[in-house]
Amino acid sequence: MKPVDEERIAARLAKLMAMICVRNTGIEKLHAGTVPVSHTGDYSDVFITDADGRQIPWPDASHLDDDQMRSLMRQIVDRLYTFHLKADDQEFRGHLDRWLTVAERWDEPKLDEAFLATNTGGEAKLPR
Repeated sequence: MKPVDEERIAARLAKLMAMICVRNTGIEKLHAGTVPVSHTGDYSDVFITDADGRQIPWPDASHLDDDQMRSLMRQIVDRLYTFHLKADDQEFRGHLDRWLTVAERWDEPKLDEAFLATNTGGEAKLPR
């Protein structure tokens, strides 16, 4: 297969997997709600007041607790697993094709150099 064809297929697959395995998960609940206004553009002027009255700068606040992160990652892993196991199933392929029409409107992906560095001997930050 020509490199240009491999890149085209990889791009389509990446966008499709991001759409159905990541975007359409519990991450949608995190995306829902009121977006705070930031006049600086970096949210350094936005604060969260917690139940103890602490004012936490938006960039310093955790937006997911450990249980939410665990639940989200389980859902994503389950969807990726299902994607890989059922990718050859005709009924599932029809489902994928419908989502692909939406995902193909997204920007074309590019190589993530930081991700490559973590897999080629560069310093990797392990999750807590």
